[in-house]
Amino acid sequence: MLKRFDELTEPEVLALAIANEEEDSRIYLTFANRLRPQFPGSAKVFEDMAVEEQGHRHSLLALYERKFGKDMPYITRADVRGFLKRRPVWLMEGLRLDVARRQAEMMEFEASQFYAKSAERARDVDVRKLLGDLAEIEKKHESLAAKLGEAVLTTDVKAEEEATRKRLLVLQVVQPGLAGLIDGSVSTLAPIFAAAFATQNTWETFLIGLAASIGAGISMGLTEAMSDDGAITGRGSPWLRGVVCGVMTAVGGLGHTLPYLIPDFWTATAVAGVIVIIELWAIAWIRWKYMETPFGRAVVQIVLGGLLVLATGIFIGAS
Repeated sequence: MLKRFDELTEPEVLALAIANEEEDSRIYLTFANRLRPQFPGSAKVFEDMAVEEQGHRHSLLALYERKFGKDMPYITRADVRGFLKRRPVWLMEGLRLDVARRQAEMMEFEASQFYAKSAERARDVDVRKLLGDLAEIEKKHESLAAKLGEAVLTTDVKAEEEATRKRLLVLQVVQPGLAGLIDGSVSTLAPIFAAAFATQNTWETFLIGLAASIGAGISMGLTEAMSDDGAITGRGSPWLRGVVCGVMTAVGGLGHTLPYLIPDFWTATAVAGVIVIIELWAIAWIRWKYMETPFGRAVVQIVLGGLLVLATGIFIGAS
């Protein structure tokens, strides 16, 4: 049976506060250890937060011993109704910085509410004062992350961490997604347009394109997932990369496959051709934007190369 908050005695309130501060401190230290290799500035923020939580714990312990002695009841958040159920994000593989910060903000908000309500119910003057002071500390700032971030995360550190986030985005999402998009868009051009001009049947062409796109997506996704576990390269979860690569491969092929749902062959082919041009230019732009490829080189590699593959498919199909 969970206890209601208004059923807690003052010793139980202080014991619960001490347990909460100890747990929060350990969570923040875990955040710091997990984030330190890639985000040393933010890791320092969480270390400072852990130190502050330990300071709160020592103050609460000293007050408890002075008021109630050395015997303390065992009580945790799990024993009391009203506390938010936390997802153990600190156990996640590849913990993201934004996830850790959001968790910290939630923890500090909950602590502020707990101390404010506890201070209102406290009858002992010293207990009421300490809990009220702790509530004010939490209310003064939305989170310790924000407060300590202003002091620790300098402009240079923020810029460095932003560059790290961008690099991780490129390695874990953009790069496999781009590889899939290129493969799906370019490699399916020849078979789809060869089938279109060989049969001049839009439905049969659609089925061939659908099979080619989905089959290529599955193949590319599995290849990407099995190519690198990310442990050394820092490219993140292999299954995330595999899903991104596989989905983008299928999307690349389906883009110029779907127009063949149009019954008229020449209309469908004209729409598919326009989509091909858009796809190729989009891929060239992504390579320029995220992969630091000169735009002229990206155009030659992708647009010109894709048009050559398209022409090959049309020539073979029309033969």
